[in-house]
Amino acid sequence: MDLFEKCRQFTRAREAMDAGYYPYFIPLDHTEGTEVVIEGRRLIMIGSNNYLGLTTHPKVRQAAIEAVQKYGTSCTGSRFLNGNLALHKELEARLAAFVGKESALVFSTGFQTNLGAISALVGRGDVVITDREDHASILDGCRLSYGEMKRFRHNDIADLERTLQASGDVGKLVVVDGVFSMGGDIAPLPQIIPLCKKYGARLMVDDAHSIGVLGGGRGTGVHFGLNDDVDLIMGTFSKSFASLGGFLAGDADVIHYIQHMARSLIFSASMPPSNVAAALAALDVMETEPERIERLWAITNKMRKGYQELGYNTGASETPIIPIYIGDDMKTLFAWKALFDAGVYTNPVIPPGVPEGHSLLRTSYMATHTDEQMDRVLDTFEMVGRQLGLI
Repeated sequence: MDLFEKCRQFTRAREAMDAGYYPYFIPLDHTEGTEVVIEGRRLIMIGSNNYLGLTTHPKVRQAAIEAVQKYGTSCTGSRFLNGNLALHKELEARLAAFVGKESALVFSTGFQTNLGAISALVGRGDVVITDREDHASILDGCRLSYGEMKRFRHNDIADLERTLQASGDVGKLVVVDGVFSMGGDIAPLPQIIPLCKKYGARLMVDDAHSIGVLGGGRGTGVHFGLNDDVDLIMGTFSKSFASLGGFLAGDADVIHYIQHMARSLIFSASMPPSNVAAALAALDVMETEPERIERLWAITNKMRKGYQELGYNTGASETPIIPIYIGDDMKTLFAWKALFDAGVYTNPVIPPGVPEGHSLLRTSYMATHTDEQMDRVLDTFEMVGRQLGLI
């Protein structure tokens, strides 16, 4: 058996390409945040995680430029050895203070943050418990650990309690997304935290889509007034921070342990100076321009109400991630293509990205979107929805 035979038999993507309905890996010729240019055509972007619109903020851009001029383009080594800049330590101290924890640790990507933290903490005899809709990086972090992984039904508190109860008197880590990246709903921390305390489990919240959005930008724990009860906060820089990388924040001794045990940190090159400087500048903006978060929520509420009034199903979304549930895979791709051709960029998500029968268009919003752009988007969704019989 030739190992590569499975590659030759994989034809689904090429068939979609030939039919003109392949929605992935589309090259962007130019991006201004709220709009992109593709093959000379300008589209409104409602598929980005640039929630605060900071990728084009002059202060963030200038900080990245100055960092390249001062430090060059790369640290060319692991933080464990030669790749540890004073900038990294400054960012960690600022982040810890921002999210209200003793200490923070910066990784090169958000994916590596979850891989490193979970696999470092969960060892033989331990149990890690995750929501079934947690991000893939959480799942892979569990797979890399030597502990047992258990999963509970999405936001199902009774199922979580059954899982915790059945896990016994061992080390337990519960990991949930603060904001779920497809459904846009929020983990019910007020119900999760008492169960963690009752059964002696530690709680880690992946705030990749919450930082800059919930709790005045400080995340899900602050949103619920329960930040002190969240043991570990994970965040990424590729969304509201307009950069690339990730971080973990918590008690100083726990962060110190992970710093010396996380393979994804020790054996990866550190964040480039430009990315660190951009994240620091983005943090400055979050702290000094709270009106950006207010604007993001005004747009979010406008769009959710608009979709629902048109007759679209937005599920349980409570955040700037607003899914448009269509269900059928091909109808979802037809809708994506019709919107794309009409000048609106969305993200189609079909199985295995979502369960069978739950295909959707993932839309998300920025503080820098204009009312005129949002009106055009709603008008386009109405036109396409009626053309395809979706509404």
